[in-house]
Amino acid sequence: MQFKLGEFFCGPGGIALGAIDTGIISNNKGVKFSIKPSWASDYDLDTCQTFALNVHKDINSSDVIHHDVRKLDIDSLSDCDGFAFGFPCNDFSIVGESKGLKGEFGPLYSYGIKYLKTHQPMWFVAENVGGLSSSDNGTALNVILKSMKEVGYKVTPHLYKFEEYGVPQARHRIIIVGIRDDLSIKYRVPKQTHLKNFNSSRNCLTKPPIKEDADNHVLTKQSKRVAERLKWIKPGDNAWSEDIPEDLRLNVKGAKLSNIYKRLDPEKPSYTVTGSGGGGTHMYHWKENRALTNRERARLQTFPDDFLFIGSKESVRKQIGMAVPPMGMKVIFQALLMSFAGNDYESIESNIK
Repeated sequence: MQFKLGEFFCGPGGIALGAIDTGIISNNKGVKFSIKPSWASDYDLDTCQTFALNVHKDINSSDVIHHDVRKLDIDSLSDCDGFAFGFPCNDFSIVGESKGLKGEFGPLYSYGIKYLKTHQPMWFVAENVGGLSSSDNGTALNVILKSMKEVGYKVTPHLYKFEEYGVPQARHRIIIVGIRDDLSIKYRVPKQTHLKNFNSSRNCLTKPPIKEDADNHVLTKQSKRVAERLKWIKPGDNAWSEDIPEDLRLNVKGAKLSNIYKRLDPEKPSYTVTGSGGGGTHMYHWKENRALTNRERARLQTFPDDFLFIGSKESVRKQIGMAVPPMGMKVIFQALLMSFAGNDYESIESNIK
């Protein structure tokens, strides 16, 4: 059985790529279960072109809709077997003003709910930042879960720590899996595969080495002062290191953000790849005195080297930072397909009640 997948807020294709890579055989009937991306929508043109080129192999694919979700005619969209929406996290992130459901982006999840209510796919997957659970004094997530249940779905929310599933990055995201009420299918959170054997940033970025002429692999022209400062920062440390000479220290008052000029620790998963930020937020190599390239960030997000991102250097940085790691999504889709196939798999209790 092949499930057709539709998406809102599709980003460059992390969720779709995880879906494409997933496929299982039913133990009972020998039937293959898989997922095929059908259509997708996003408001950013570069992002849409990246998705179209890599997922549909056609940069001008009509299956990728460049449109603001608030202006989409949701009723006229095609029915799908599965639906995904990584609704914007800006107002739920612990970094920033955290306006929650009252912000500009907070209410956008409701357009996903409208699609679910109108088209009733068999299942859905929704994604957002871990800060969603504490947003609006802890009420935002409950409001969202209630709206999903009201349109006919049993839901399983869980805060996934993707480094525990082999992703070479400490990335913690709430994923909500919903299955339509009339289906006697139960999704369970898959058990972690890498609790004691994390995939390190060194392993990710060096095995195999990235080819010098790889796409999206342009080095940042580091200023002499920044390069000099980085010389004094040890792997895993940041701009507030006591080793940095006084004349090279940052003149910053107030909060000292931990990821400013922070080097990777080569023996651990990287810290979270982000899509925006000013000086000192580009992630830094553990040994070389420079920021990571977009291709290196894409590897930490588990995109393959032949995945070509469209747009300017900053546009690509944003796309990579906002994406969902395909490897992490593959684990979730695998468990979802196993549930539909009736296959057993190792699972854990949800950590969100």
